[in-house]
Amino acid sequence: MTQMIDDSRARRTVLILVLAQAFLGAQMPMIFVIGGLAGQSLASNACFATLPISLIVLGSMVAATPLSNIMQKYGRRVGFFVGATGGALGGAIGAYGLYLNSFPVFLAGSFLTGIYMSAQGFYRFAAADTASDSFRPKAISYVMAGGLVSAIIGPQLVKVTSDAMVIPFFGTYLTVIAINVIGSALFLFINIPKPTAQTADSPRGRTRWELITTPRIAVSVICAMVAYALMNLVMTSTPLAVVGCGFDQNNAADVVTAHVLAMFVPSFFTGHLIARFGVEKILGLGILILGAAGAVALQGVELENFFIALILLGLGWNFGFIGATTMLAGAHEPHERGRMQGMNDVIVFGGVTVASLASGGLMNCSGGSAVAGWTSVNLAMAPLLMLAGGALLWLVLRPKDA
Repeated sequence: MTQMIDDSRARRTVLILVLAQAFLGAQMPMIFVIGGLAGQSLASNACFATLPISLIVLGSMVAATPLSNIMQKYGRRVGFFVGATGGALGGAIGAYGLYLNSFPVFLAGSFLTGIYMSAQGFYRFAAADTASDSFRPKAISYVMAGGLVSAIIGPQLVKVTSDAMVIPFFGTYLTVIAINVIGSALFLFINIPKPTAQTADSPRGRTRWELITTPRIAVSVICAMVAYALMNLVMTSTPLAVVGCGFDQNNAADVVTAHVLAMFVPSFFTGHLIARFGVEKILGLGILILGAAGAVALQGVELENFFIALILLGLGWNFGFIGATTMLAGAHEPHERGRMQGMNDVIVFGGVTVASLASGGLMNCSGGSAVAGWTSVNLAMAPLLMLAGGALLWLVLRPKDA
């Protein structure tokens, strides 16, 4: 009977988080569509065009541990409100940077936007907090599926708002402010118990070093980092590559829409696949699909190549990231949640920060053309794919009693 009560609460929590992922999450594809283009218009050096997106990811990495600690001490609701506040401030300062035509101010807004991105990353963990072992992968998967709506409305809002005012993209950033202010009301309905306060008799759990050197945890963190870093590496450069290869901004928005749809549509069944076939197999399939995305992108720069490569990139990210999250959620105890989840996102978004920084340099400063830059971006996927694939293979093949 207790299990039924727990999963009933988990299902209500999942519903709220799905709505938050759908509405508040729309700001992320919006910013990823225009961030590089706005940066290119403001930066004095084209090599720094994707720096705004890199600053978002850096902000997310820096915010991960403080947000995790806030949630551990005060509960998920407070942490999610902090995230929405960061998103609204980021949008406001980003809009002000566009108004001033100031790249440094625009970058400051991007950094604060990272606070929201970090908080959004905890939605998936919050979905698992009160779920049973059998419902956990489905709960995580359903919450990620909320991104399906954000994938549709985000880029479409860019089309409506990017040229709505005299200053390009200014209207888009005002829309981001509104999304955070209105969407934060959803968190009033979150019902996740606060973690039990630590006492002298409370279990202390493993240290950060003991956690990260646990084989199953280490592999899950590596695979999550690689899946997210590769997705960011390629997606960050995509609008620049699409426009640079002779297509227009709306084509770029459509490609990103297809990509984000592919990121989240599979979430309706990813949890079921994990429950049926095992997390290792789905995680391995995600890594293979990410490799296929790079292979398709290297075959040419026609619009269909961009669409197919980015759809595969989204699907590979979905299997890889949800698989890694599920593996991690089952490998640590509730009282270890604060330190483990924060450390995980610091490492994951640290890798994503490096990838997004590399993306702009590879795209705009390697070879002298959009085609050469796009080729460099996709070739850069290979070493990270080998790292994740090798780590997962090692985990699967190691003796069961080790």
